[in-house]
Amino acid sequence: MAQETKRGTIWHDDELDMIVDDYFSMLFAELSGQPYVKSRHSSVLMSKIGRTHRSVEFKHQNISAVLDELGMPWIPGYKPKLNFQNAIFDAIDRYITKHPGILEPKRVPQPSLPTPTDIFVAPPIPKVSGDKIPERLRRLVVKFDPVERDHINRSLGRAGEEFVVDIEKCRLKEGNRADLARKVRWTAAEDGDGAGYDISSFNLEGKPRLIEVKTTNGSARTPFFLTRNEFEVARQIPEQWQIYRVHLFATRPRIFTIEPPLENRVNLSTETWRASF
Repeated sequence: MAQETKRGTIWHDDELDMIVDDYFSMLFAELSGQPYVKSRHSSVLMSKIGRTHRSVEFKHQNISAVLDELGMPWIPGYKPKLNFQNAIFDAIDRYITKHPGILEPKRVPQPSLPTPTDIFVAPPIPKVSGDKIPERLRRLVVKFDPVERDHINRSLGRAGEEFVVDIEKCRLKEGNRADLARKVRWTAAEDGDGAGYDISSFNLEGKPRLIEVKTTNGSARTPFFLTRNEFEVARQIPEQWQIYRVHLFATRPRIFTIEPPLENRVNLSTETWRASF
């Protein structure tokens, strides 16, 4: 039963560590396809720390919001909500530092390949100009950089590309173009990186579609790296080239597309330089 004396008071580190640990135990169950009941978890937690259901629910949504910024999956039903208490960032930092494997979750087993109709969604709405995240959260994002994690995670990249190959073949077959489905080519796997795109496919009229796949376990808003070569190919053949942004890959994969000119669709910023003598 919640203690009246705790209403409106700041959460202490021990309470935050307990709710973060409980949240991640539910997330592990979610990612492994194991059953769990959120209300039971909340009830046990409330009895231990003496917080109200509303307070616990809000804090769960705070955690989801932080994980969203970190490019990580979050628990469906706990929609990300802002208005953070700064100490939550430290509690999440402590947990991830102790359990780094959570940064690279495995995909939830899928009973079957989702249909293209279910997979393709609209791109995210741009954030309002001037929106800023708290400084402590910004430092946490830098420490567990989701863009760098996705970039160096080769198994994630290959799995995303393979997923798109299957989706493209399915899309063409559903469009009565089995002849084109047989010609879909996983260029990155067969020829190696360097072409400026990962998959060679077609639209239903038979025109080439060159797909650069960018995969993340995070949400649609998770940033990603773009190479100079990819940018140049997009500029040279904009009518053929496009990005398939695969997101929520570990749990419920979705794709939105980005077509050139890229400057009109995303914010591009230089973050690395090639140094030479």
